[in-house]
Amino acid sequence: MRKITFVFIIVLGYIANAQTGIIKGLVVDKQSESPLPGATIELLNVEQAIGVITDIDGYFTLENVPLGRQMIRVSYIGFESITIPNIVVTSGKDAAVNIALIEAFDRLDEVIITSETSKAQAINKLTSVSARQFGVEEVTRFSGGRSDVGRLAANFAGVSSPDDSRNDIVIRGNSPVGLLWRVEGVPIPSPNHYSTLGTTGGPVSALNPNLLKNSDFITSAFPAEYGNAIGGVFDLGFRKGNVDDYEYTGQVGIFTGVEAMAEGPLGKNKGSFLVAGRYSLVSLLGIGAGGTSATPNYYDVSFNVDFGKSKLGNFSLFGIIGFSDIEFLGDDIDEDDLFAAEDENSKADSGFGVIGLKHQINIGSSSFLRTTVAGSFATNEFKADRFIEKKHSARTYYKIY
Repeated sequence: MRKITFVFIIVLGYIANAQTGIIKGLVVDKQSESPLPGATIELLNVEQAIGVITDIDGYFTLENVPLGRQMIRVSYIGFESITIPNIVVTSGKDAAVNIALIEAFDRLDEVIITSETSKAQAINKLTSVSARQFGVEEVTRFSGGRSDVGRLAANFAGVSSPDDSRNDIVIRGNSPVGLLWRVEGVPIPSPNHYSTLGTTGGPVSALNPNLLKNSDFITSAFPAEYGNAIGGVFDLGFRKGNVDDYEYTGQVGIFTGVEAMAEGPLGKNKGSFLVAGRYSLVSLLGIGAGGTSATPNYYDVSFNVDFGKSKLGNFSLFGIIGFSDIEFLGDDIDEDDLFAAEDENSKADSGFGVIGLKHQINIGSSSFLRTTVAGSFATNEFKADRFIEKKHSARTYYKIY
């Protein structure tokens, strides 16, 4: 009888621990990106107050957090406090957040300066700040977004998409070609499967939202660093992996495909690795999708390896590689197929990739130097065999490359 009671207590304790989760992350100065040790993190809207402070490297771990959507407040002396809502806490995976605090300044007596009105300047001062920040949760929660940052942006003010078959972005009537994609500060080709050279969109996104950190979408008044932008800017960044524990994630989606992700600590200098791979689900099932009976095949791999801080600075290696192909056979298509014809056999192949090495070192207490070396590639090939007289036994055809 004592053994049964002991086992029951253990099982009951295990169930109780499974009802809580962990929130962890990094707190830095937004201007210098240096860690802020001693910052206070509080869990709000709970009966019993829970709080921790960051360690010497700016990291924190908030344990025994109730499951569900939670809110935290981060404060630090000399900086403006920030409240972060809608943090999804689960028992199977730690919730990771990266927080950048802005230095607070005392308000002084106002000084009024008057001058003649310049017609070259807009009356509405908000026209110079047409920017929107979005996070991974916003991308995955968006209804009908297919976990695609491009389709999410199509719901912002002044932004639209030509049709539902592609994620091209039209900003205030500008051509989608004017959109600039950047990853970790590096301009990249269109990060989409089945993309065509010279375009910035595609049917299926090759960007994995589970690797993205909070990123910017800018529609006008671009800073000088976005010199090649005409229509808009997607400035994306990769988050760091879990620096304390190893985590493995798997999920399945119609458009995102079958996905596996691993992350965990690397080395002794608070380094981490984060890698994820996806493969087309419809390809594994052998079915068509998106208005065609042809089977699309696509896969991509994304990674971010942070080697931690050392005397030489912080090095990190990041990249995305994706390939896709689809074959339309005239004898196998349906009559209402949107992309193929009965008298034509065609095949489309495309590829995209970017790999970069980033280095950052602090210079003094209020500045840093960041250097990024990266390379990218994009390939696209389309072949078509057109049958001039399909009904005759002897077929003639021509090829288009």
